[in-house]
Amino acid sequence: MDAYKRTVTCGELSAQHVGSTVTLNGWVHRKRDHGGVHFINLRDRYGITQTVVNEQSSPDLAKVVKDLRYEFCIALVGEVVARPAEMVNSNMATGEIEVHATHIEVLSTCKPLPFMIEEDKTDAREDLRLSHRYLDLRSGAMQRYIALRHKFTYAAREFYNSRGFYEIETPTFIRSTPEGARDFLVPSRLHHGKFYALPQSPQLYKQLLMVSGFDKYFQVARCYRDEDARGDRQLEFTQIDVERSFVSQDEILTETEELFAYTFEKTIGYKVETPFPRISYANAMNRFGTDKPDLRFEMELQDFTEFAGNSEFQAFKGVLAEGGSCKALVAPGCAEYSRKQIDQLEAQAKTYGAKGLAWTKVQEGEFQGGVGRFFQDQYDAICTALGAKVGDLILMGADTWKRVSTYMGAVRTKLGEDLELTDPKVFAFCWIVDFPLFEENDEGGWNAVHHMFTMPHERYIDTMEENPGEVLGQLYDMVINGNEIASGSIRVHDPDIQSRIFSIVGFSEEEARARFGFLLEAFSYGPPPHGGIAPGLDRTVMLMVGEKTIKEVIPFPKATSGICPMVEAPAEVDKEQLDDLHISIAPKPEKE
Repeated sequence: MDAYKRTVTCGELSAQHVGSTVTLNGWVHRKRDHGGVHFINLRDRYGITQTVVNEQSSPDLAKVVKDLRYEFCIALVGEVVARPAEMVNSNMATGEIEVHATHIEVLSTCKPLPFMIEEDKTDAREDLRLSHRYLDLRSGAMQRYIALRHKFTYAAREFYNSRGFYEIETPTFIRSTPEGARDFLVPSRLHHGKFYALPQSPQLYKQLLMVSGFDKYFQVARCYRDEDARGDRQLEFTQIDVERSFVSQDEILTETEELFAYTFEKTIGYKVETPFPRISYANAMNRFGTDKPDLRFEMELQDFTEFAGNSEFQAFKGVLAEGGSCKALVAPGCAEYSRKQIDQLEAQAKTYGAKGLAWTKVQEGEFQGGVGRFFQDQYDAICTALGAKVGDLILMGADTWKRVSTYMGAVRTKLGEDLELTDPKVFAFCWIVDFPLFEENDEGGWNAVHHMFTMPHERYIDTMEENPGEVLGQLYDMVINGNEIASGSIRVHDPDIQSRIFSIVGFSEEEARARFGFLLEAFSYGPPPHGGIAPGLDRTVMLMVGEKTIKEVIPFPKATSGICPMVEAPAEVDKEQLDDLHISIAPKPEKE
C-alpha cells in the first residue's frame, strides 16, 4: 500500500499541477465508457477528480477498469493533463484537469449498493440511509454537513477560548435528578439496587464549578433525555454549555449574540446583525402565539375581542362571556384561497386545541364568505384596525387567551411556510425573556417552567409564595427562525431562596435534601452569583444547512422510534450480564 499512498487528494488538483505525476486514493464514484476511452470519477472527502484510461494506449489497464464497480476503493497513479477548453467543467473544483492513469490498484471491493452515493443528497428511504449510515455519510451533502458541524464547533471553541473560558468536562454517570424529561438509568454492578443516570445537561455540575471558583466555563457537552424523538430532538444530543460568575442577564445575552455573530460569519460567511430583539414571553405569545416566533415575516396576531363582543356571532360571544379572548390574523393576498386550503389551516388550528377556525374574505366594501355577515356593519373599523386590504383573508379564533394565542400562532406558522415567507438563507434572531418561573399543574400545585435553579426577578423575591403564577424569572431563550436554539438563566445562589423554590414546587425539605443535598451543601460555602446558557449545536447546524431535522447533521442518529437500525440498538443482553447486575426482566404487560 505504501507504494500507492496518495500524494494529493481528489479535490486539490488544478491547472498548476499539469505535467506532474500524482497518486490518488478514493472511491469509484462514476464510470463511463466512451468508445474505448474510460472515464472514472474518483471521490474522497475533499472532492472529485476525473481520471481517464485509453484502451488503445493502455489495453492491460483497460481490463482492470472494466472490472471496477461503484464504490470500489482504489489507488490510481497518473499524469495531470489540462482538459480541452470546451471540456472544462466549471462546476467541479478540479474541472480544469483530468488525470491520465498509468496504474490502478484495487484496495478493496464493494458489493452491490443499497442506494447510489450522490454528489448531493442521497435520494433513498430514511430506513435505508440509517441502516447503512456509513454509506449515506459518503454523499456530498452529508460530507458538507459534517464538515460544517466541525467548523462551527471549532469556531465556538475559538470564541470562548479568546474570552478566557476554560473547557471543563463534567461526569457522564451522575445522580438521577428531575429536570423535566425521563433520565436514562445505568445500573451499578458494585452497588446493588442503585443506579447512575446519564445527564440531561451538565446543569448542577456547572453550578458547582462556579462554587469552585472557575468563573468562566464552557463545554461541548453530550446530553441524554429519554423522550420521544422528533425533527429537532434526539435521545442524545450536543449543546455548547456555558456558565459564568459575577454576571448579569444582559452580559450573557450580549456575549451570546457575539458568539453567534462570530461563528456564523466564520462558518458560513453570514453577517449577523446585533443586538437581537428582546421580547417578553407574554408579548411573544400575544403577538405570535408562541415563545419561538419566526421573525422572518410579520403577520402578527391582533386582538379581535372588541369586534367579537360587538357582533352577533354567538360562538365568539359565548367564549367572551366566560372570560376568553378573541384573536385575528390577516393573511395578505389570500382571499383567493379555496375552501380546501382554508380547511387545511383549520386542521392546523385543531391540532393545537381549537374547536374551529372562523374566516372571511376582504372584498371591496364588504366581507365575503365564512362569518363575514356577522361583522359587515364593522367593515371599515375592522379593516382599519387590522390593516386588512382588499384581497386579504381574515382568520379568527376565540378561546382562553393562551389556547387561542397558541393555535392562531400555529396557523401563522403554516401560512408563513405556505406563502414561502421563510427563506432558509435568512436568519432572524431574537431573545424571549421574562418567562413565568412557575406554572400551575393539574393537581393545583406548581411546577418550575424551566428548572428549579432559576433566580426570580428581584421584585418578586419577598412575595413569591403569595402568588407563584405571577413570578417572572431571569430566564431567556434565544430563537432563530422559529426554533429555540439556546436557553439559560441567572441561577439561584442563595440557599434560602433555593429552599423556598423547592417548597413552592412541592419538594419537602427532606426530599430536597435527599435529591439536591450536595448542591445545597455547596451553596453554604460562599457561592458566587452566576448564570449561563446552552446553545444547541445540532439545531444550529441544522438551520445553517437549511434542513428540517437534526438527524441530517448528526453522524449516527437514531430513528424517530429511538432505534439505531445500523447497529440494532437497543438490544437484548446476555442473562449473565443481567445476573451480575441482579436484574430480571418482567414480562411485557399486555395492552388493554
